Amino acid sequence: MMKRTPTGKKSPRKTTFPQTLQEAIKHFADLDVCVAFMSMLRWPDGVTCPKCESKSVSYMATRRMWNCKNCRKQFSVKQGTVMEDSPIGLDKWLVAAWMLANDKNGISSYEVHRALDITQKSAWFLMHRLRYAMRNGTFEKLSGTIEADETFVGGLSKNMHKKERARKITGTGGKDKVIVLGVIERGGVARTEVIADRAGETIQGEVRRYVEPGSELMTDALPAYRGLDGEYIHQYVDHSADEYVRGDVHTNSMENFWTLFKRAIKGTYVSVEPAHLSRYLDEQSFRYNERHGNDAERFIQTVQGVQGRRLTYKRLTGGLERLTEEVEKD
Repeated sequence: MMKRTPTGKKSPRKTTFPQTLQEAIKHFADLDVCVAFMSMLRWPDGVTCPKCESKSVSYMATRRMWNCKNCRKQFSVKQGTVMEDSPIGLDKWLVAAWMLANDKNGISSYEVHRALDITQKSAWFLMHRLRYAMRNGTFEKLSGTIEADETFVGGLSKNMHKKERARKITGTGGKDKVIVLGVIERGGVARTEVIADRAGETIQGEVRRYVEPGSELMTDALPAYRGLDGEYIHQYVDHSADEYVRGDVHTNSMENFWTLFKRAIKGTYVSVEPAHLSRYLDEQSFRYNERHGNDAERFIQTVQGVQGRRLTYKRLTGGLERLTEEVEKD
């Protein structure tokens, strides 16, 4: 005979954790299962009030919220996460997280809007908050053999409306495009950052920020990298001379990363505003860095990242690429 909970409801049967999207949809269709899963991730040692950090709390099953007996505040499992104040249920949040974490070429807000039966605007906001949860906040530097390379991200002039094309000066390569710098540890993880220019001071500062001194650094022949020779074992290939590989000296890992990223931009997202580009980079970096895990492991990593972070709609649409408050919070 199946046991009943103190509320009189039947307790859920013990099941294995979902391994596919179909299993995840079925598993998280029950909101009580969703709350139990989220509370287990957030408070493995017992539910704690996010306001006063008291463990003296009681659960209100009818509202799926807790009441703190110390400060008298009520809170849900969403509070203090990127999901805070969202009217969208956890069943849809968790399925969206599964899709974003595991779709290699990304997933558009229109696809999420149709799949989860929410508005496209809500899907767009939800996905950006999940991308923010994917952002790596570690200060650990990369070491070993490192490849560094920069790329331009932006639309081709031939694909623009004629008025927009006339406004821009074409033929200058990176004109009106966003510059992105990437560093990658061979066999390891990648770090990416939107940068203002390709000046030596800018690029060298970012490399020093992400790469341990004394590492073996592989780049192309851009003069901006030359000032790093005294801090790193710096070698480069000259693409202008049709040199792409010289023994172990190449930037192919970073080039492959950019290929995957641009495939997602061109094939899935089509148009990305410069102010939001950093979050799409966070998404691509996350999937690359977690490539050795399975779908369930990438999903759990994503959901764990929602804690202690907020991204309001006002901040998201404010036109800033990286807000000071967000950087400090990480």
